[in-house]
Amino acid sequence: MRSTEWLSSPLRDVRSAALCAGLLAAAVYANSLWNRFAFDDVLIIVENEGIHSLRTLPAALTVPYWPDAYGRELGLWRPVTTGAFGLLHALGGGSALPFHLVNVLAHAAAAGLVVLVAGALMPVSAALVAGLVFATHPVHVEAVSNVVGFAELLSALAILLACFLHLRRPSPSSWTHAFALGALYAVAFGAKESGVMLPALILLVDAAQRRLEIRDLGTYLRERWRDYAVMASVGSVFLLGRFAVLGSIASPFPPFGADLLAQVPRIWTLGEVWSHYVRLWVLPLDLYSDYAPNVIPISLGWHPGNTIGVLVALTLVATAWMAVRRARLDPAVLSVAVAGFGVLWFIVAIAPTSNFFFLSGVTLAERTLYLPSVGLTLATGSLVALLIRERPRAGWAVLALALSLSAVRTWTRTPTWRDNATFFTTLLRDAPHSGRSQWILGDSFLRSGNTSQALLSYRLAINMLDGHYQLIAEISQRLMEIERWETAERLLSQAYRDRPQFALAPSLLAWVRAQYGDAVGTERFARESLARYEGDPTRQYLLAWALAAQGRWEEAAVARRRAEELPETINFWHRWMYAAYVHRHEGNTLGARAALDSAWASVATGRGRRSMDSVRVADFGLEPSLGADPLGRSP
Repeated sequence: MRSTEWLSSPLRDVRSAALCAGLLAAAVYANSLWNRFAFDDVLIIVENEGIHSLRTLPAALTVPYWPDAYGRELGLWRPVTTGAFGLLHALGGGSALPFHLVNVLAHAAAAGLVVLVAGALMPVSAALVAGLVFATHPVHVEAVSNVVGFAELLSALAILLACFLHLRRPSPSSWTHAFALGALYAVAFGAKESGVMLPALILLVDAAQRRLEIRDLGTYLRERWRDYAVMASVGSVFLLGRFAVLGSIASPFPPFGADLLAQVPRIWTLGEVWSHYVRLWVLPLDLYSDYAPNVIPISLGWHPGNTIGVLVALTLVATAWMAVRRARLDPAVLSVAVAGFGVLWFIVAIAPTSNFFFLSGVTLAERTLYLPSVGLTLATGSLVALLIRERPRAGWAVLALALSLSAVRTWTRTPTWRDNATFFTTLLRDAPHSGRSQWILGDSFLRSGNTSQALLSYRLAINMLDGHYQLIAEISQRLMEIERWETAERLLSQAYRDRPQFALAPSLLAWVRAQYGDAVGTERFARESLARYEGDPTRQYLLAWALAAQGRWEEAAVARRRAEELPETINFWHRWMYAAYVHRHEGNTLGARAALDSAWASVATGRGRRSMDSVRVADFGLEPSLGADPLGRSP
């Protein structure tokens, strides 16, 4: 066999090769340092007051990743990522620069680890190619250039480091090695849900290296039981934590706008998704920030697109399996077995978000390909190295062209996440037929004061995304902001009827009824919401006000105490209205008047102020607030 060490001598050392890949990764993403916060960054970091102080950060680790009313419904709990965001916020004083710098450095470290892991499975020359491909591939831009992509990066880093340590493990394993794997598993799983697959990836590495047969499993587990016992313990702790925080182990939602996947055979749509996996890796020209319908429509039967996707997937899996079965992975030998191993890595790593075994929160998202793509880079590196060995000119030309085009595509795509305006403009330009695009367009019309066009775009978005619960809830909140209370109430009532098990719709309906001064209606919906999630201080304060307004003082006091036990929330008017009723009950007229004035100053809507003035006159016998329009118009 001809030598595969066709690179210059300095890069025959795996550490030098890893450094080379890491430096290229940092260089290609250097322009992301000028990005600010965009899209999900705003809600998870900028508006998430729980991570803005080291004092409140511990409490933020015990709540859902999405810090708002529908956080539980989205089924995400990432305490390690949330903690890291809190520390970075404190370090940089809220600036976006530290976040982006850490993302670039994390991607550089991941590219280096890809080389180190690959170097234990194939010659260093091929491992370097894999690392360079990983460093520059455009499919990673969303994970690296958008701040919240740090969850993908951190989880992948922990898994790659665990695999690298495992490849250098003693045999049989020791408790020291097992606890190191357990610690890295905690980081990976706590950073991103897909980190749950580390034990399966460790088993895959061992099976490929040792060519394990079924009959060998007993011996293998006797050697490795410590590793799997510790990882099983860590995984159980996180699953119990998810249940405690979220009320469920997995997300209760199907992919955004894809509720039909719960009713029709998923293989029809998955076949088309698998075709996109191949396209995104081989020819990543058309990249989208959103792949919800209609970008990838829900298929209701077989057609050429999904049929080809299924056939390609089956062919790749069968070929990969046969390649791995033919030879044991050997760092001194370049063979197609590594390519087969890479394909199997992709299949294992993509499983949590593939919608194959169970429904996940996305149909396809480029950020979720970060860890799975490690396998594809190993496959690509081995195949390109084989081509260079057999056809040097053609191989070098292919490698140079691929890396150059990838670097340029990555550099030009990174500014997509510069800020919200750039992100939304790019999405509207690239995928105007997307339901999310229509949703964003509706928000834009609403901000410009064009309410009729906003409602039209919202209607199109709801139709395209099959009336998705999250979409209806967010549109309803936008409508509440412009005081379209009746329209918002109709949408929320429909969402509540469709998904009565979720807390978000009744919590928003409680807020709507409060704007009308309807204490009975507010109590009803606040109780409905709290029955599903009692850890919402806003609903507890609403309930306290509604009960006080009905003269039910003992119940109101219980709700008030419960609200004060929960993490600090916004300063909204129902807290002061509760105090006003208590002061009136105690005969403290001056206290009641002061509380009413504070409530009026805290209210944000004209409807709320009008309702408050009606209550002020009817229940307290006082004149309307000085800031109120005598004709009842909002100021």
